Amino acid sequence: MIMDQTFMKEAILEAKKAEAKGEVPIGAVIVHEGKIIARGHNERELTQRVLSHAELVAMERASEKLDTWRLEGCSLYVSLEPCQMCAGAIVQARMDRVVYGAADPKSGCAGSLMNLLQVDAFNHQVSVTSGVLSEECGLLLSNFFKKIREKKNW
Repeated sequence: MIMDQTFMKEAILEAKKAEAKGEVPIGAVIVHEGKIIARGHNERELTQRVLSHAELVAMERASEKLDTWRLEGCSLYVSLEPCQMCAGAIVQARMDRVVYGAADPKSGCAGSLMNLLQVDAFNHQVSVTSGVLSEECGLLLSNFFKKIREKKNW
């Protein structure tokens, strides 16, 4: 659990980088053999690309680092529960584990709305640990959206 918190703190640092760029504060790190091999944060507004979610950015970098699309033996730490797009990519990449902070009741696909990471019919299932530093992760998001609402009302 201590290692999970340590790596989640790194994902939170990535989320703060996204926020500093005006992006929704979501961050991710990928760990292989006990070390962070890739980092990513939300870049959708900056790139205007739907695929620029924190998880997918980190996965792309991990694939480059390992020189393979198969991310077996890797764990993904992400500040917000993965959506359906990211969950599908995680399964396709054959990642071992996902650890997330805040649950996403509107589009979470690692247990909130559904759990695409552990569908028995798929050829691969991913271990899931939820709620690691959930309060801190959730506050990042709620404070971000609160600021946006305040700007709109100003």
